[in-house]
Amino acid sequence: MCGIVGYVGDKEATPILVNALKKLEYRGYDSAGIAVLSEGSLVVRKAKGALKFLEQRISTEIIRGSMGIGHTRWATHGEPSDANSHPHTDVAGKIAVVHNGIIENHAKLKSWLASHGVSFRSQTDTEVIAHLIDFHYNGDIVEAVVETLKRLEGSYALAVICESEPGRIVAVRKDSPLVVGAGTGENIIASDVPALLEYTRDVYYLQDREIAVLYRDRVDFLDGDGAPVEKELSHVEWDVAAAEKGGYEHFMLKEIHEQPKALADTLRARIRANGAKSIHLEEIGFDASWAEAGRVMITACGTAWHAGVVGKYAFERFARIPTDVDIASEYRYRSPLFNPKDIFIIISQSGETADTLAAMRMAKKGGARIIAITNVVGSTLAREADLVMYTWAGPEIAVASTKAFTTQLMCVYLIALQFGYLRKTIDGETLTRYIDALEAIPGQAERILANKGDIQRFASLSFNKTKAFFMGRLFDFAISLESALKLKEISYTHSEAFAAGELKHGPIALVDDATLVVAVCTQRALFDKMDSNIKEVKARGATVLVITYEGESFFDGTADEVFRIPPAPDEITPILSVIPSQLYAYYCSVQRGNDPDKPRNLAKSVTVE
Repeated sequence: MCGIVGYVGDKEATPILVNALKKLEYRGYDSAGIAVLSEGSLVVRKAKGALKFLEQRISTEIIRGSMGIGHTRWATHGEPSDANSHPHTDVAGKIAVVHNGIIENHAKLKSWLASHGVSFRSQTDTEVIAHLIDFHYNGDIVEAVVETLKRLEGSYALAVICESEPGRIVAVRKDSPLVVGAGTGENIIASDVPALLEYTRDVYYLQDREIAVLYRDRVDFLDGDGAPVEKELSHVEWDVAAAEKGGYEHFMLKEIHEQPKALADTLRARIRANGAKSIHLEEIGFDASWAEAGRVMITACGTAWHAGVVGKYAFERFARIPTDVDIASEYRYRSPLFNPKDIFIIISQSGETADTLAAMRMAKKGGARIIAITNVVGSTLAREADLVMYTWAGPEIAVASTKAFTTQLMCVYLIALQFGYLRKTIDGETLTRYIDALEAIPGQAERILANKGDIQRFASLSFNKTKAFFMGRLFDFAISLESALKLKEISYTHSEAFAAGELKHGPIALVDDATLVVAVCTQRALFDKMDSNIKEVKARGATVLVITYEGESFFDGTADEVFRIPPAPDEITPILSVIPSQLYAYYCSVQRGNDPDKPRNLAKSVTVE
């Protein structure tokens, strides 16, 4: 959430800042602004709404200057408005600050500053930072920032410039992402890598409480006390084209189509065929402690939590080990019980989700060893976890996650299967059979995408349904949860999911002829149960779409529409069965005139509670 950029170099800063902010629009925002040091004075321009309104505001003036900062804001304190937009300045307008995160003690700080004669122009928590820096400023902006950080409680990524100190930007992070791009004769900061790729692919990832001081010809790194630290330069392998639409109308559709490759990339390096096929997860280790484990604990938020629900079924089915899955925002507040022998898995696409990070840190304090599944190298989760398994999905720009989810599922299956093999709850022959099935998944996903026209046609006939229910049993229930979330995220249709056996325990009261019911039916032993559920909603006027296997005619006489996926073992079908729901959500969003890449009120990375 929110986007931060900053530039210092030998070029005009304003077009670079605006262009970089465009690359961060996917994070979600409601206003935008820039501050540029121009001819010895700070020039601040900001506007409520889309970035285009800021562009319109500055289109009639020339803001010259080779250093500046920019921001896209997602409101947390104070309504979206010009006044609440970033950057914020001190009273004199000599120091400008952009901020991502939440300052938890801002009310106390604001009261203290007011008692010292400071007047405030916004409702934000961020403005107190600018005034505190000014309070501590004695000619060295870095020292002023260091002193200010000692008084801040909460999460932040900050970029600061000072009118009296041209040529340097101060940046710092705690619990919110910030990346430094190292160029030639210029340096740049951003909340995420896509904003940097047009200028450099050499980056530094800031760790918590680290400070970066950017000059045009170098970057100095300091710890929270202002002492120098050494940083390792990283090189981003994927280029700017990977963050563009590649001919697709939207990023989301592009990323849905990238799933076969992403799944193959996730799987390829982890399967070996020296004789019998085997799973190799060197990043996980599978040492003796796994044999002593009595429970698997999975924690995540949103889509990643749905991957965890699939994981619960997979670990219990393959490894025969009790598995709990928790929403991270609930887990961190419910006084959970820890056992150092538990296997603790944290899932997050961005690796920056605030509640997920807090749950991880709580578990580490309780003695748990953390295994992270994430897509982002250098993310906070990747750095703080004990072991990391990367999904290798590539950059995901659309807010609604697609390829990140299916690659998370692939990682979960690999861990669960190998764990089961180590526990001797599945034998080598069974393991090989499932490895073969997983290797077939990318090609099967291609076949589903080749038939996307069937889903597009159905969406054109049903997108105006006022409510949608998704139901399934076991693994299909987990995918129903994710499918309902996708539809509500981008089409704004009221949708919910439930285990099909719960139909008569409340949901059926809402079923009428304005209802769409999507029945996910890939658990073969339960087809007759699902058929009964479908007939119950049909009798009350619902339109029913069934997702089931090719060659399966069980539901032909019951459903209004059947979408078929390639046959696979029931337990790993979720990777395939979610793809039609992703497509359906996408086409419904487009039919309703929405932008599926940037759904209202949502952000790609939820870095505040």
